[in-house]
Amino acid sequence: METVVVDVVSDVVCPWCYLGKARLDQAIAAVAGDVDVVVTWRPYQLNPDLPPEGVDHKAHLAAKLGGQAAVERAHEMLTGLGREAGIAFDFDAVKISPNTLDAHRLIRWALTEGADAQNSVATLLFKANFEEGRNVGDPEVLLDIAQAAGMERPVIAALLASDADKDDVSREIDMARGMGVTGVPCFIMDGKYAVMGAQSVEVLTDALRDIASMKDASQIN
Repeated sequence: METVVVDVVSDVVCPWCYLGKARLDQAIAAVAGDVDVVVTWRPYQLNPDLPPEGVDHKAHLAAKLGGQAAVERAHEMLTGLGREAGIAFDFDAVKISPNTLDAHRLIRWALTEGADAQNSVATLLFKANFEEGRNVGDPEVLLDIAQAAGMERPVIAALLASDADKDDVSREIDMARGMGVTGVPCFIMDGKYAVMGAQSVEVLTDALRDIASMKDASQIN
């Protein structure tokens, strides 16, 4: 069985990234037994200039999308797509647009405990923001998530209080932009193939199968 490594470049406040994650999970389930998929989460910031305390979400989003009517249209579409993917988006509950640098640091630290721990942290961050309306820029929220994922709360508290890995996360984001990533989610498969956007489960499933088949064929030849 071939292994396909998927680096997911995303931001935890991007609803399309949450949708893309849910669809990738379904694609991985569809190829289970045929393709071994290893997922690693990579950082991206849609709003890197936001202050550490964040800003009012509704005002920020309306300014970004061109008015409240545009926001409502986007939310209506995403709510429907989310429902199909098993996501209960609650956009009304989101009050703060946070700076996500600390959330990305937490995701980075989770990887030291393994891919499953990192995936768990990413899932909990998306759920906290989009389904529970929690501020994922708040250190206490991040500590709750770390603890729920089995990480040591005192250790993460000390790390969050420091500047640990801030520069490394920023460098990773710059690298992604240097590779041509201008929007998220972006699924980089085996370091060679990029699937941009929250593609359908079918597209992601086919991509995983095709890459695994190419790897298998290259070994035979």
